[in-house]
Amino acid sequence: MAVITHRRFWLLIAGGSAALALASILLTEWLALAPCHLCIFQRLLYMLIAPLALIVALTTGLARHISGALTAFAAAGGAATAGYQTWLQRQPEGSVSCLGPDMGPIEQFVEWLGMRQPTLFMATGFCEDEALVILGLSLAEWALLCFVLICLSALWLLRPQRRGADRD
Repeated sequence: MAVITHRRFWLLIAGGSAALALASILLTEWLALAPCHLCIFQRLLYMLIAPLALIVALTTGLARHISGALTAFAAAGGAATAGYQTWLQRQPEGSVSCLGPDMGPIEQFVEWLGMRQPTLFMATGFCEDEALVILGLSLAEWALLCFVLICLSALWLLRPQRRGADRD
C-alpha cells in the first residue's frame, strides 16, 4: 500500500480545490444555475485554496507554514459561509433572504468581481434557493462538507511532528 506523504496530501488538497472551483463553473454553465453571492464567494475561496495548498506542497520553512495556515483559514471561512448558506436554505420559504437593504462586504466584493469578470463571478441567484440537490444534499451542504474536510486536513498536516517523521 502506498503511503501518502504530507506533500502529496497538500497536492491532493490543491487539485481537489481546483477541481471543485472548475466543477462550480461548469455546473453553473451546463445546468443554467443562478449562483448567489455566497456561492460565488465559496467558488473564489476554492480558487484561493488551490494555489495556497500548492505553495505548501512545493516549499519549505516559513512560506510553507504561512501558506498552510492561510489554507486552513480560507477553508474555515468557506465552511462558515457554506454553513450560513445551509442555514438560510433550511429556513421556511420566504422567511429569510441573504440580501437585505444594504450589501455586506461579501456581497460588495462579489459584485465588484462580477463587474470585472461576469463569467466567473456574476451573482444572479438567491442564497436561500436550493438550485441543485445531489444525493440528498444541496450544493451548499456539499461545500460545507468539503471546506470542513480541507480545514481539518490542513490543521492535521500543520501539527508539529516528532523528529524523524516523514513530512514530505
